[in-house]
Amino acid sequence: MPHNFDPNQNYYSFIDNNTDPLVFIHGVGLDHKMWEPQINSLDNHSIITYDLLGHGKTPYSQANVTLNNFSNQLNDLINFLKIDKIHLIGFSLGSLIALNFASKFQDKLKTLTLIGTTYGRTIEQRGLVIERFEQAKLNKPISKQALKRWFSDEYLNKHPEIYDQFIKILTKDGEDHLNFLKAYKLFAYHQDDVNMIKNIKTKTLVMTGSDDSGSTVEMSKSLSKDLINSSFTEINNGKHLCSIECADDVNINLKNFINS
Repeated sequence: MPHNFDPNQNYYSFIDNNTDPLVFIHGVGLDHKMWEPQINSLDNHSIITYDLLGHGKTPYSQANVTLNNFSNQLNDLINFLKIDKIHLIGFSLGSLIALNFASKFQDKLKTLTLIGTTYGRTIEQRGLVIERFEQAKLNKPISKQALKRWFSDEYLNKHPEIYDQFIKILTKDGEDHLNFLKAYKLFAYHQDDVNMIKNIKTKTLVMTGSDDSGSTVEMSKSLSKDLINSSFTEINNGKHLCSIECADDVNINLKNFINS
């Protein structure tokens, strides 16, 4: 898989199969490798994965980070690669970035897919996320809590290698930890811009797992309703990282949507 850095030191992979690329945006604290099940399944398509600012191998040195920073990062990357149109797929924070990108660069999008998106959080739901952010600020371990929200116990018991892989990814120190906090703060305190959402005309698929406690079915249905050209799909028995645990279901829905 061809990996490289663009002139802005964004770390990316571009598999060029002479189609409009599928561009995947990972979630907070993760990196481009979370999309391996999709890359393996969608191998007839051109695919771009990359590390967000301050994640993986992409550096970031500013005091704070915004959705605009993340959108501009993606825009700079596809401009560097001389790509006119993309199918954009985001997960969790990546979905918020994808929505922000869509609001600014709709002319560059063929389709938009949002997986595990928060939308219309209640005060209580927001409070739980902020509480986890405060724990992370104190450098308290939150990785095991995260994995219980992201995967079913049954899946982790059957796949200890996934458990070990994600514990390693989520265990951060030094500059990596500081950059993680910047992105986590953005996610925890995010306020939805409903008017912005309602002005996005791109054909959109909203997906979430039926058992996702943080990005609930109700949130995704509400988001899909406010997007004027959207459909909703529920991934049965999926938790937050249904793109991995329920990869077959997610990939079939994604293929059907992209190919339609």
